[in-house]
Amino acid sequence: MKQIPELLKRQHEFFRSGKTKDVTFRENALIKLQKAIERKEDKICEALFKDFKKPKFESIATEIAFVKKELKTAIKNLDKWSKPERIKSSLLNFPSKDYIYSQPYGTVLIIAPWNYPFHLAISPLIGAIAAGNTAVLKPSEQTTHTANIIEEIIKNVFKTEHVEVVLGDKEVSKELLYHKWDYVFFTGSVQVGRLVARAASEHLTPCTLELGGKNPCIVDQTAKIKLAAKRIVFGKFINAGQTCIAPDYVLVHENVKQLFLESLKKEIVAFYGINPKDSKDFARIINIEHFNRLLDLIEDSKVLIGGENDEKELYIAPTVIVNPSLNSKIMQDEIFGPLLPVLVYQTENDIDYILKKFSNPLSVYVFTEKKAFAKKIITTYSFGGGTINDTMMHFVNNRLPFGGVGNSGMGAYHGKFSFDTFSHKKSITKRATWIDIPLRYAPYKNKIKWLKKLF
Repeated sequence: MKQIPELLKRQHEFFRSGKTKDVTFRENALIKLQKAIERKEDKICEALFKDFKKPKFESIATEIAFVKKELKTAIKNLDKWSKPERIKSSLLNFPSKDYIYSQPYGTVLIIAPWNYPFHLAISPLIGAIAAGNTAVLKPSEQTTHTANIIEEIIKNVFKTEHVEVVLGDKEVSKELLYHKWDYVFFTGSVQVGRLVARAASEHLTPCTLELGGKNPCIVDQTAKIKLAAKRIVFGKFINAGQTCIAPDYVLVHENVKQLFLESLKKEIVAFYGINPKDSKDFARIINIEHFNRLLDLIEDSKVLIGGENDEKELYIAPTVIVNPSLNSKIMQDEIFGPLLPVLVYQTENDIDYILKKFSNPLSVYVFTEKKAFAKKIITTYSFGGGTINDTMMHFVNNRLPFGGVGNSGMGAYHGKFSFDTFSHKKSITKRATWIDIPLRYAPYKNKIKWLKKLF
């Protein structure tokens, strides 16, 4: 294990030197990172395949392309983002000028997950660098090949006092969290998120938690069923279902249930063939613990499609489960794998009853041709974000903030929101000296009516 106190000391000293506050320095760092990733693109794909047989298309589409887009956006806009923002002044301060300054927090800790191990490590790092911080990045120990290529890239681009990668298991994460940071950014499970928040609170350290939840996918009787099935299969089974914003379960209206299930089956075959195990486009489960956990969820379930598995390959087929009890194992927590429960509803009261049984999800999806129904769902329930008539695509636009609420997390990032997340917004009022209105000064006799008018 690297000597964390010494590493922190070096980064604190480098931050205090003021070098990271220079916008040109930040831009150059991001450009170097961009070029390094472009050079290592094939190696990144190879690492992801070695870790859990991630298809190259998915590696580029869901990992590398996202990161490159974030870099391009940050490099292009950093000068504008970094300038003080002029704010309309208050009459109470007349005459004055008001501004918001974006100030880096200092030394930040980023703890990344295993499901998108490159993307979800580098994307927040881009925001941290753009905002002018130093950073320590802890990749997941579950994806060792990807962690190693991340370390190689970071070593070639940054000095250790600016950005450093720390490898290791959960004990290393605990050791990192024991120390005081200026900001902590964590992506992972709700259970570990609680531990991170508790550790950060010991030092009153602000943090962003990107967590998950049981994301509902509602299909009403007006939806274009075949298209809905295709888009749900895409969102659920990409990355073998190991996606925090994947549909966790489907609520389908009873009038279109049969057509929907038939369409699901056809789309799974269209995507992955009769035997998905032979498909080069279907990833594997990350490790034996998660494999066994998912198999346990299938037990006592009514499997309509799939269910086949191979422990040696950590393979579980795209699986559809029909009408599980709300008290069943599979309906208790986030699934995070290629298992899709399909429940049937009759009325909107049924939807309300089921959705309110679970904490705030990270995402909600609604398939409908009725605008009023879609509007009611997205305004009635509290959740991180969502898409109407598709799955996961709100994540694509980095002009939209991405993050959870309540049990699914706190804080948001992507694009400028990443810059803002890693920046303290400092309020500054510049008062003029050519006049000094005496209203606020004692004695206060005969001043209350003027005070009330001003407010």
